[in-house]
Amino acid sequence: MNDNNYNSSPYPEEFKSLIDQKVKLFCGRQFVFDSFNRFCSQNANGYFTIIGEAGMGKTSIAAKYVFDHQSPCYFNILTNGRNRPELFLKSIREQLINRYQLADLGNVKLLTLLEKVIQKLPASDKLVIAIDALDEVNQKPGTENILYLPKTLPDRVYFLLTKGSDSSNKERLFTEGVKQEELYLIANQYMKFNYEDIKAYIRFFINAEPEHKYNLTQWIQTRNVTVEIFVERLADKSKNNFMYLYYVLPSIARGFYDDLSLKELPNGLESYYQDHWVRMKMDTEPKTNLRLILFVLVSIAQPITSELVAKILEIKENDVQLSFNEWIDFLNRQELEGEICYSIYHTSFFYFLKAQAELGANRELFKNVNQRIVDYLEGQIA
Repeated sequence: MNDNNYNSSPYPEEFKSLIDQKVKLFCGRQFVFDSFNRFCSQNANGYFTIIGEAGMGKTSIAAKYVFDHQSPCYFNILTNGRNRPELFLKSIREQLINRYQLADLGNVKLLTLLEKVIQKLPASDKLVIAIDALDEVNQKPGTENILYLPKTLPDRVYFLLTKGSDSSNKERLFTEGVKQEELYLIANQYMKFNYEDIKAYIRFFINAEPEHKYNLTQWIQTRNVTVEIFVERLADKSKNNFMYLYYVLPSIARGFYDDLSLKELPNGLESYYQDHWVRMKMDTEPKTNLRLILFVLVSIAQPITSELVAKILEIKENDVQLSFNEWIDFLNRQELEGEICYSIYHTSFFYFLKAQAELGANRELFKNVNQRIVDYLEGQIA
């Protein structure tokens, strides 16, 4: 079904840049879409959940489905505070009411809106709602479903969900007569598909990605290895993690690893973060302000301007902006209400930074950051 028949924009403006970015370099994952399509064809309604480790491409899968089918959607994003049930319900209500030209029913339950939508759909159509990152939802413990999702669903209504493999919200989806199915990206039967998709992503960068393909090819040639050997060995190092490749491939092309052989490249996403931290000499005295700035982003966990960071830390705004530019690959830059704001791009890097902030020598620095935030906020109230 093409939801444009209902006179609405394809997806919410708040997620447009995220979706466009995720689908730009999208490769493979057909086995996931085939499994979901099969689930829909075999069940009258249901919840289908994609589960995987951080960086395995869950958000990209959801974005690709939304892009291709123009489905109603919501992307929970811990690093900018867009991960609360009330925000999800507000967004989905608006999408359904506008898209299907429903009367404004006020604050009715989601189930009621779903029933109204189904009454408008042709009998051959279904409604799919995509929701990303259930593991990032900020919701108080209780007996309610995660995001207050309905326990029952009308026929022809399906939810495509994603969440992390270590999610504490694992048991927060209770249903009554509604089929649930989970697809574990790391399951043995999918390892071959994951590996082939990873290799396809690397080949795309080498052959078709305009910004980096030439320098990547040069790096490979100077190390006297074939393209296919490079593809296979980097795929092994990635551990089936697309986020690893998202960072490492451009880093190679920009000369960041000109001093390393293929064998010496970091193994896995966590190792990449640690290696980058060390190479940037982040634990040295000259980098103290840069650490403070990054730790503000961790503590605030919301989009923030360079001006506000400068006020909190009582440093020059230009120094903050230079620091943001230095770490721009790890940050999300967006315009909100006419101002340029920054937040941490990926949850995996957020938790890496949080670990750096809470352990060892940086612990006191992080306490200092939190106290400065408190002092600034109290100063605004006074």
